[in-house]
Amino acid sequence: MAGFSVHWAFAFGLLGNIVSFMVFLSPIPTFYQIYKKKSSEGYQSIPYVVGLFSAMLWIYYALLKSNTTFLITINSVGCFIQTIYICFYLFYATKNARVQTLKLLVLLIVCGFGFIVLSTHFLVKAISERAIIVGWICLIFSLCVFIAPLCILIPNVLGFSFGVLQMLLYAKYKNAHKINEQKLPKIQQHIIANLEVPKFPSEKIMEINVKFSAQSSTEEIPVATKQNDNGDEASQHQNLPKGTEV
Repeated sequence: MAGFSVHWAFAFGLLGNIVSFMVFLSPIPTFYQIYKKKSSEGYQSIPYVVGLFSAMLWIYYALLKSNTTFLITINSVGCFIQTIYICFYLFYATKNARVQTLKLLVLLIVCGFGFIVLSTHFLVKAISERAIIVGWICLIFSLCVFIAPLCILIPNVLGFSFGVLQMLLYAKYKNAHKINEQKLPKIQQHIIANLEVPKFPSEKIMEINVKFSAQSSTEEIPVATKQNDNGDEASQHQNLPKGTEV
């Protein structure tokens, strides 16, 4: 039974190495295009730097474990291939892209990988515990690398879902304004019918006019005066009704 397990482990290990090797060779068409254009403009070096970092992490993990020949061999090949890709990219890259790639190399390879190696080596004394910690780091990092394309897929799925929801809401309520317009005249008629406009009889209107005329005839009309050349005051009558004395 143990021999059967070993055979299966060998078969899956070999199959994994073949698949990983094909993945490492997949960027060759990209670099062929870079070679034809003599420029790496339009391409980024992030996948190759991240691939190199991942391969180095798995090699470090394999060195802490036993019976990891396949893991060491395929990731050593991966480190070699990714290094060639990065050098090829730097050769045809613009000055700005070259600077960005070098910064990324320092950040991941020197600082990131160096921090993981030093921290696990000095803080964790037991090799078995160190292997478990490094293994979890490799697993999480690999998951992040493979899940990263979903950052583009997830917003598209959400956008599609909300778009369908918006269309359903529009189809449901698109005739709501027509119903409201039909109800509005009925409501206006009901409001107008309930309004009570006060009506005055003709006798009341005539009485108000008579009182207003009598009050106007008894009001005093202001008279403006001015002095003439002899110093006497002279009255100016303007718009006085006939028969009015001053």
